[in-house]
Amino acid sequence: MHADADLVVRDEPLPYVPQLDRRPLEQVDLVVIHCTELPDLATAREYGERVLYPLSSTGNSGHFYIDRDGSVHRWVDVDCIAHHTRGYNPRSVGVELVNTGRWPDWLDSRRQVMAEPYGDAQIAGLVDLLRKLRRELPALRFIAGHEDLDTDEVAATDDHHATVRRKRDPGPMFPWDRVLAAVDLERLPV
Repeated sequence: MHADADLVVRDEPLPYVPQLDRRPLEQVDLVVIHCTELPDLATAREYGERVLYPLSSTGNSGHFYIDRDGSVHRWVDVDCIAHHTRGYNPRSVGVELVNTGRWPDWLDSRRQVMAEPYGDAQIAGLVDLLRKLRRELPALRFIAGHEDLDTDEVAATDDHHATVRRKRDPGPMFPWDRVLAAVDLERLPV
């Protein structure tokens, strides 16, 4: 029996899922770990439902969201291409962990510390989900943080002479050693 046999995934599709492009599961070789940088799952849902691309009537979202209590929510099916990491969407599954990150001043140069730890229940939910995905996706081999793949710097909102990283998630509090020791995935070489 697998450790994740009791994993419950709550299916809560976003309204625009039917408009997302489909892909063969053999194309998926990467999981990208994010944090929401928002206060709670409800706020993340509000952001996820926003239509940002009028031509396709879709928005930005991960495939899975894991709340602080370890509950796993599927907002986008893995055979759909979700918009979560520029340049990597066709080959990856996005997993968002509810965490405040730099919220609400994401790009303020004075507020770049990400200090909220990831709790045991949330990491256990993530590990169970990663093990399940590893079994179900034949090509899945790699894992990366959003910050590994999107290294752009942008102007700080408080000082137009300063720049900050556009994406810093999942951030310095994410327990990479613990997660990598528990799953059969390797960090994507970047």
